[in-house]
Amino acid sequence: MSGKDDAMIVQGFDPIAAPEARLLILGSMPGVASLEAGQYYAHGRNAFWPIMEQLFGAGPEKPYPERQAILMESGVAVWDVLQFCRRKGSLDANIKAEVPNDFASFFAAQPGIDRILLNGGKAAKSFGKYAAMHAPPSANQIAVPSTSPAYASMSFARKCELWRAAAFGLAS
Repeated sequence: MSGKDDAMIVQGFDPIAAPEARLLILGSMPGVASLEAGQYYAHGRNAFWPIMEQLFGAGPEKPYPERQAILMESGVAVWDVLQFCRRKGSLDANIKAEVPNDFASFFAAQPGIDRILLNGGKAAKSFGKYAAMHAPPSANQIAVPSTSPAYASMSFARKCELWRAAAFGLAS
């Protein structure tokens, strides 16, 4: 369905999560390449999977199901703040008519979540608006630099350093 501004209704994915997850990584909404591939962070220049390689061994050279399994075995869940939105293209700046995911149910099913990494400014803003009130009170919520290729002003090494610090509770 397209409007006058060519914004399409976009629907996100189910979470990658095991019941024993302790770390939740949240984006805003999958981009066009991810939606077409049916995989989180599928754009070839997105730094997410290279960072996951550095942190957990779940690199982009591995098949997607194997990457998912490695993250779940490592206690990592991946999801997006939004379930639906209207958006033209892939940029977060183009997101309109946001509908959040059901975080009350998610956190009830994931009682061990104690750290929430918010991948980029839009994820952090939307999480604060729609979902933070459902998060476990003891869970640290940490905004991390976007892995999007649109955010290229920070080096990959610096992004890895900040993600590692946030994921493992280290000083950066």
